[in-house]
Amino acid sequence: MTAQVAIENLLLDRASGEALSRQLYQQLRGLVDSRVLLSGQALPSTRVLASDLGLGRNTVIAAYEQLALEGYVNLKRGAAPVVSDLPHRPAAAPERSKGGDSDVSARGRIIMAQPYHHGSPGMVSFHPGLPDPGNFPFNTWSKLLTRRAKQAKRDLFGTYHVTGYPDLREAIARYLGASRGVTCTAEQIVITNGAQSAFDVLARLLLDPGDALWMEEPGYYGACAAFLSAGARLLPLHVDESGWRIEPPAERPRAIFVTPSCQHPLGVTMPMEQRLNLLRLAAEWNAWIIEDDYDSEYRFHGQPIPALQSISMGGHVVCVGTFAKMLFPAMRLGFMVVPDSLREGIAAALSTTGQFAPLLTQAALADFITEGYLSRHLRRMRRLYTARREVFMALCEEHLSPWLSLRPTGSGIQLVGHFHDNLDDRAIAAAAKAKGVNVSPLSIQYRHAGGHRGLLMGFAASDEKMMTQAMLRLKQVFRAL
Repeated sequence: MTAQVAIENLLLDRASGEALSRQLYQQLRGLVDSRVLLSGQALPSTRVLASDLGLGRNTVIAAYEQLALEGYVNLKRGAAPVVSDLPHRPAAAPERSKGGDSDVSARGRIIMAQPYHHGSPGMVSFHPGLPDPGNFPFNTWSKLLTRRAKQAKRDLFGTYHVTGYPDLREAIARYLGASRGVTCTAEQIVITNGAQSAFDVLARLLLDPGDALWMEEPGYYGACAAFLSAGARLLPLHVDESGWRIEPPAERPRAIFVTPSCQHPLGVTMPMEQRLNLLRLAAEWNAWIIEDDYDSEYRFHGQPIPALQSISMGGHVVCVGTFAKMLFPAMRLGFMVVPDSLREGIAAALSTTGQFAPLLTQAALADFITEGYLSRHLRRMRRLYTARREVFMALCEEHLSPWLSLRPTGSGIQLVGHFHDNLDDRAIAAAAKAKGVNVSPLSIQYRHAGGHRGLLMGFAASDEKMMTQAMLRLKQVFRAL
């Protein structure tokens, strides 16, 4: 029979509010972990320990049973608990210094090093790409959500419809045909958790590590991050106010990323000649074109330009869109128009990556589109944003012209201001944020040498009063720096 070890110095605080059995379990576990209680030693019986500590026997039984459940002691009927033979805990790893080896993978380091720009709640002044939060019909949206939620147990309750809720896919296919000239069926529509989710899935599906991707320069840093994280090598497709330089790079790319309707961040539109040249090269190379149909709904001169997909005769263009600018970013819904060659396995890809969107939100959005709310909302927002754009440009000229020049464009809800001098746009953006003004540095949109510095500034979310106040604060930042 194993001799029972005496246990002293167990201190239980009856006034702490924590269960006594829990306190006893934690202290006994600590004694085993620290090797004060050694392997093979028998603990006092439940009656003895309860008597020594002035506890009810059930309290001690509960503590012993938890220790046994976790493997700290062995319990046998009619015998005292015995401490288990446990291996020593590994020594605590020394804290890593900054810049030293990392526990994450090489791909993890790439992902964690990518630039990003997000806002803060309530900080809407000049936030790039942010639609107006005060003019979205939230009452209508909440009614649609509530109506669909009452029916959720039918086909919105489980993980059904991985590629998208059928009603929404039908609605988007009709909308794209009418507004963007896109020829597609509902089966070609794939719903995603926003555009970034689409870029991530496409990067995994279309690119192997080491593949070349022809990427706009400057170009959307979110898309860059997705492609770099997939192991792609980025070749610059240079863009300026005159358009895209469609000159074949040194090697043939596996894929091409473009924002032809409203280039991000410059806001220019790709002329038809350049579109046709790009499609011709992609066909020669058998390369994919990933078309980000960015900000295409908001055009201030003439009609919206048809999507690149609408003039493509081949099956290698994937069109990506989002409702973040049309409605609101937190909705986290976007879509892809995929060719038939990608349709077969796309459900498995979305299931594997977990990037299928919530069905309840999809169902409400389908109703929002089919019942006419989307078209009415867009018409109203186009009128509002046209007026705000004029006010914003006038205020920039009045207050910021000593430091930057705006590049007016015909589309989009943000504008680029190029610096006259070599100012630090990241420092200016950080100082502006401290004053409640959310602007984005232009330099983070460049991946290669020779990038320009400036600010990317949105005008859609602020009325004239808010714009004036924010412009004066931004003016103070420039004066200070």
